[in-house]
Amino acid sequence: MSSLLSNFGAMVALRTLKGINEDLTDVQTSISTGKRIGSAKDNSAVWAISKTMESDIAGFRAIEDGLALGEATVAVASAGAEQIVEKLTEIKELIVSAQSENVDHDTIQTDIASKVEQIEAIIAAAQFNGANLLSTDLDGSGATQLGILSSLNRVGPGGTVTASQITVDSVDFEAQLDLTASLTAITDTTSAASALAEIEGFLQTAITGAASLGASAARLEDQSEFVGRLSDAMQRGVSTMVDTDMEEASARLAALKTQQELAIQSLTIANDAPRLILSLFRQ
Repeated sequence: MSSLLSNFGAMVALRTLKGINEDLTDVQTSISTGKRIGSAKDNSAVWAISKTMESDIAGFRAIEDGLALGEATVAVASAGAEQIVEKLTEIKELIVSAQSENVDHDTIQTDIASKVEQIEAIIAAAQFNGANLLSTDLDGSGATQLGILSSLNRVGPGGTVTASQITVDSVDFEAQLDLTASLTAITDTTSAASALAEIEGFLQTAITGAASLGASAARLEDQSEFVGRLSDAMQRGVSTMVDTDMEEASARLAALKTQQELAIQSLTIANDAPRLILSLFRQ
């Protein structure tokens, strides 16, 4: 039925055009923002998941920074420990040479004293940002361990989050390698024999400490690489959920523009219907 009072065709065409315009606005917004789901009203469930994951990603980025600081601290101490091992080896060589009668024991002792001072200087300087893993007091507050945040663990969607740490113990070379007080001064072959047994113990202590720091450095490096890869994987997952697929959006935009043109033409035709009805009454 055709009516002059109610243009049902125009009403349907207008409703269709409004729906197409709304879809077109959504596609244009997703293209301009790069987000298919940019707010909770777009898809509340996916939006909530993405925000939870984004907060975790931000946490892991901060953990990467902390691990980098921890790596640097351990690396400095490890380099110092390895240098100390070299100096102790040199002292051992001097002590071995002092086992002979026809050597200048005073000169050898002077050389040893110089290397002992160098070891003490290395221990004092092997700090990064105020943390020294070679000293008795790691940070000036009596600490003997360096705790480094290594991970965030979440149990269940939206569940409890707990932090994990990697703990690095101080090797305390300051107390364990007190050569000034504990290494026998060389004055003759007898004292040289005593010093040889003592330096061997110091050397093994230094080697053990250096190996421990090296293992900690390797662990921190591996954890840092893992956290970086984990953050990247999580970022890709969030991107898949909420980011706009530009190829799909482009095709959708072209289709909606075509539909818009057709809907406008349909509305124009529907609006012309009453005029065409009036023409039936003309003589």
